[in-house]
Amino acid sequence: MAGKSVIVNGVKLGVEQWGDDAPERPTLVLLHGFTGSALTWAGHAERFAAAGMRVIALDMLGHGRSAAPLKPERYGIEHCREDILAALRQLRVPAGRAMLLGYSMGGRIALFAAFSGFFGGLILESASPGIADEAERAARRAGDAALAERIERDGVPAFVDYWENQPLFATQRALPDAVQSAVRAQRLQNVARGLANSLRGVGTGAQPALHDQLSRLAIPTLIIAGAFDAKYVALAREMAAAIPHSELQIVPDAGHTVHLEQPQVFDTLIIQFCQRHEVKR
Repeated sequence: MAGKSVIVNGVKLGVEQWGDDAPERPTLVLLHGFTGSALTWAGHAERFAAAGMRVIALDMLGHGRSAAPLKPERYGIEHCREDILAALRQLRVPAGRAMLLGYSMGGRIALFAAFSGFFGGLILESASPGIADEAERAARRAGDAALAERIERDGVPAFVDYWENQPLFATQRALPDAVQSAVRAQRLQNVARGLANSLRGVGTGAQPALHDQLSRLAIPTLIIAGAFDAKYVALAREMAAAIPHSELQIVPDAGHTVHLEQPQVFDTLIIQFCQRHEVKR
């Protein structure tokens, strides 16, 4: 594993890399969820690299070693896409050669970025195309704004206590103590301003809804959800029905964080999908 940072579009992005960076290698790009970081993927990335891939994980703005700009607009999903593409070009990733994998928040960003035409394939874990109903989207923006204020007021440790007790993550309580401790330690490395502005700039209510565009996504797409995560299973099924070249995998005995709760199953799904759809030079 090699950690570094790149400067793109005037901001710093943290980068972790695994495997050979030869341009002929198939590349897998990983995007973490809210409160995570590139190191979310460490154990998985080692297995992906062992399978012959170059693996690149990025810290999204406000997370990990990336910058935490003052203006929430700079975190917007359009900027996320341009930052990702600029970082990959700087890292000498050829267009059309990379698969893009995103989890939760990273899945929403990955889906948006996939329409750029740069990627050869897409993997979505516990992801969403946004919120189609404008009133519901406005309510979500207001909720995220209130949560952002809470982060800034109470600080990261208090927020992490609250966040870890969300019903969405209830199935994580069955994970080994060491895994739960590692996830918590990653979350605590973030800064209040970064998390707050990430919510304001790229929260689900802030991004444009992508439902009407899904039928135009022309690359192989793997959609993964945990069977215990009813909301995201429904979203996964909706996306799979709309995206032409899609595969759906509902993973038993897993909730929102399939990569933590069923890591071997998750890694096998990713490796097999990438091997089936590897873009030859």
